[in-house]
Amino acid sequence: MPEPTNPPVIMGNVPGSYALGVFRDRHPILVRQVRDALPYPPDRLRALDRLLDEVVRDVMEPLPASAHDHDAWAEWGRGRFGGRWVDVPFLWGESYFYRKVLEATGYFGDGPWRGVDPFGPVKQAELHGTAVDDELAGLDRAATLAQEEQATGVLLGSLWGNRADLSHAITATGEGERVAELVVDDSALLWSLLGDRPAGKVCLVADNAGRELLPDLVLIDHLLERGLAAEVVLHVKPQPYFVSDATPADVAAALRRLTAAPGQAGKVGGRLWQAMGTGRLALRAHPFACAPLPYTDMPDDLRADFASASLTITKGDLNYRRLAGDRFWPPATPFAAVTAYFPGPVVALRTLKSDVLVGVGERTTAALDAAGRPWRTTGTHAMIQGRP
Repeated sequence: MPEPTNPPVIMGNVPGSYALGVFRDRHPILVRQVRDALPYPPDRLRALDRLLDEVVRDVMEPLPASAHDHDAWAEWGRGRFGGRWVDVPFLWGESYFYRKVLEATGYFGDGPWRGVDPFGPVKQAELHGTAVDDELAGLDRAATLAQEEQATGVLLGSLWGNRADLSHAITATGEGERVAELVVDDSALLWSLLGDRPAGKVCLVADNAGRELLPDLVLIDHLLERGLAAEVVLHVKPQPYFVSDATPADVAAALRRLTAAPGQAGKVGGRLWQAMGTGRLALRAHPFACAPLPYTDMPDDLRADFASASLTITKGDLNYRRLAGDRFWPPATPFAAVTAYFPGPVVALRTLKSDVLVGVGERTTAALDAAGRPWRTTGTHAMIQGRP
C-alpha cells in the first residue's frame, strides 16, 4: 500500500482547538497541582513559579545549559525558543512542557529531589483507591466465564483502562463516564496474529500507570497463560511523563498491588512476579519513549526490538499520536498506509483524547459528528486498530 501524503502537523495555535486548550488551561493548572503535591523547598517552588509564569506569558524558554539533555533539546527545538508555546507542533510542545516540569522539580539535579516523581502522589492515590479494589475483585467473576469471554474481557479492560489518564482528567468534564463506544474493532485481527502462529515475543507499549496499567498486566498474564506469547516485553517511560505515564517504578508498584490482593488478582500478580524473575516478562525503558518525535523517527535499536516481535500492541492516545503522526489526517486514511513504516504487525488500543484520527470511514465520522457531542477528544470513544 503506497504511503499517503503527509497532511499538516497539529499545532497549538488554532483558535478553539483542543490543543490550544491544553496549552492555555491544562498546563497552568498542572503546574499549580505539582507545586502543592510535595513539600518542595524554596528553590524548587521558585523554579515552579518561573515555569508557571513562562506558560502563562506563553514564551518558551530553553533548558539551562547544565541540563544533561540540553544539547538534544537544543537541536529538537532549534528556532523555537523565545517564541510562543502555542506556535510549535502540539506533540513537541506537550513533551517539552513535561520535560520542563522535571527540570523545575529537580528530578535530574544533584540535590535531594533527584529521582522524586512529581506526579507520584496522584499516581499512588489512584492505585490504592477503592475503585481499584472493585476492579480487581471483578477478576474473580471473570474467572467463571468461558475462555472466549475471558479473552474479550481482558482486551476490553485494557482498552477502556486508558480512560484512567490523570493528565486528561485535569480538565475533563465527566462525559467519558457516561458514554463508551467502539469506533473501530480489529480485535479479530489481534487474536489471529497471536493465535494463528507459534507463540513468540509480544511487545506491549504501555501508556498510563495505576488503573490503566493493572488491566494491561492482566492482559499480559492472559497472553502468557494461554500460550499466545512466549515472552512479553513491556515498554514504559524511563522518567515521569504526561502526569500518569508508567515508569519502571510504577510497574513495580502495580505488581505489589496485584500480589497483595485477594483471589484471582493475587494469583495474576504472583504469576507475573515469577515471569519477571524468569525473563518471560521483561521491562524496557528506552529514552525515545520521552522524545518529542513520532515513531517514524525511532532509533535502530528500538526498531530492531519491534521487528523481532510477532506483535506490538501500543496503548493509549499519546502512543497513537506518535504511531500515526500527530497530523490532521483525513479520517478515512487507511491505518495500514499510515503505519506502513512500522517494523512488524501492530495493533493500537486507544481511547480518543486528541484530534488525530485515521482508518474511520466517512459515513461513521459523519454520523458521530452529527450526534452533536464531542467524541474525538473526550475519552468517550475508542478503537482497536491493527495492521498485520
